[in-house]
Amino acid sequence: MNTMKPIIFLFPVIALILVSILYFSLLKNATDKKVFNRYIFIITVLAFLLNFAWELIQIPLYKNAYYNVAHIAFCALASVADVIMVLLLYFVFALIFRNLQWIKHLKWQRLVIVILIGGAGAALAEIWHLSSGNWEYADLMPIIPIVNIGISPVMQFMVLPLIVYFISFLLLNNYEKNNG
Repeated sequence: MNTMKPIIFLFPVIALILVSILYFSLLKNATDKKVFNRYIFIITVLAFLLNFAWELIQIPLYKNAYYNVAHIAFCALASVADVIMVLLLYFVFALIFRNLQWIKHLKWQRLVIVILIGGAGAALAEIWHLSSGNWEYADLMPIIPIVNIGISPVMQFMVLPLIVYFISFLLLNNYEKNNG
């Protein structure tokens, strides 16, 4: 990890504004606002925990990244940005699929779309962060040929959002079943 530049916050702030707008817009259309809010809360907490774990696991894949307070704090901050992106993906797909519970009705074509868009977004973010000098890869990082970006951060957004949505939906259903 190199010295953090203020520009690193640009895209997360824009994404946060979009997430806020989409949240309030979709909340108006939710048939059960309490259930919708609970689902978003579960997504937020789970997305933070899983992304934070992923960020910590991949520390050795980056140059000048160590298991110390500064880098763990940076991983926590990156995980907050990851949560914003997970929510943005969820809200955008809720609009595209015209269903707040789109994860419940996911067919393989939509699954592929979610995976590809998550991967493409992560790839673009990695290209930007690398070219901006926000971080560099260590020799341990497996690289995607042609685009020369790390597999780990791209896989993170191809896999984790769907896991978060599925587990959140299961937890919500379980909560609703046990608390009527």
